[in-house]
Amino acid sequence: MRLCVILAEISIIVLNLPLFIANKTSKPNQGTFSSTIYKVAVISISLGLAVMILSFLIMLGFQNTIKKKVYDFTGHLQVSQYMAGNSYAERPSSLWLDSLENKEGISHIQAYAYKYGLLQNDEGVEGIVYKGVGVDFDSTEFNDYILEGRFLHLDTTSISLEVVISKREAERMNLKVGGSIIMHFIQEPPRTRRLQVVGIYETGMEDFDDKLMLGDIALVRRLNNWTNDQAGGYEVFVSNTDKIEEVYRSLYDQVGYDLYVQKSSLKYIQIFEWLSLINNNVNILIFMVLLVASFNMISIILILILERTPMIGTLKALGASDHFIRQIFIYNGIKLVVRGLLIGDLIGIGLAAIQAKFQVFPLDPNNYYMSYVPIEFNWLVIIGLNLLIFIIVSLVLFIPTLFISRIEPIKAIRFD
Repeated sequence: MRLCVILAEISIIVLNLPLFIANKTSKPNQGTFSSTIYKVAVISISLGLAVMILSFLIMLGFQNTIKKKVYDFTGHLQVSQYMAGNSYAERPSSLWLDSLENKEGISHIQAYAYKYGLLQNDEGVEGIVYKGVGVDFDSTEFNDYILEGRFLHLDTTSISLEVVISKREAERMNLKVGGSIIMHFIQEPPRTRRLQVVGIYETGMEDFDDKLMLGDIALVRRLNNWTNDQAGGYEVFVSNTDKIEEVYRSLYDQVGYDLYVQKSSLKYIQIFEWLSLINNNVNILIFMVLLVASFNMISIILILILERTPMIGTLKALGASDHFIRQIFIYNGIKLVVRGLLIGDLIGIGLAAIQAKFQVFPLDPNNYYMSYVPIEFNWLVIIGLNLLIFIIVSLVLFIPTLFISRIEPIKAIRFD
């Protein structure tokens, strides 16, 4: 075993003498100033990487969670008749759904219709928007938001008077699952129906929780005297969210001139702009972390050069070139960077895994649209952050080593 170690060291000396010297001089004596600086350098890199990993995973969690809620309720695209203003009093439209669903990039299409009205019970009167959905509605994703009860039982042979109401509205109207409520539909002449609450949902998003109630689209068709193939609009889901723009342009060219295709990202632009601001904040944080880590590494290499000045003078006196000596300190710096990255990965990924599993850190859903800090693991992002820090900080290591060329051998040997 001892012979193997000796042979390994000989091979390193022969193949890469600067690396061999760097390994021999990379561990400063305990209690010295340089040992403290070593620890500071490793800690700064590890904490910087951990913060960057957590920031990116949380940002991705925020973006994906909020986008999913918007898309689950509205689809990625909506196709409807052109309307003046933001009225919920829709004009009926009819699409050849079979031809659209078979279109490349579209995974699902579902009909919807809005009807504005007033809810009334002993607690008072509340304005609300009745959103009618049919048997083509994808309730699988919506079930994640059901707090109590169940989703609607729908079929094509009858009109259901069941509704799913938001938690906020249920609390305001003192409604429970199994209870009933009267809804006055605003139209000419006004119509009234007694509806049964079969489920209570919560998304944490004000745009949905404050004004939407889900029911049977057949009821809206009956109230509006529409045929069974007519709807207020159609929600289109794409198979790949990265290709929303392509599907949007394709649909825009295909539907009739009287139909309007709208992206959910534009319909709820205030939400998506807020997500963009979060992205900008994370980018600023990355820049600051890289700046601090780079300055720390410049400082540690300068200190190492000052501490090893006699060694530098001796190597120069023996004929070593500035490039040769520069490699020694660059190898030392890279070892510190790698050590810091490993510790940073352990801290960042560990904390993210704990939050994803146990949801330790809560949030106020009224302000953040969710009740806990979300985590979205993306290993490509984690690897990219490691490479970013390694490349940037390693390139910065060349700056302090430029001072080696100014060191004179005689003065350096006598340096104390």
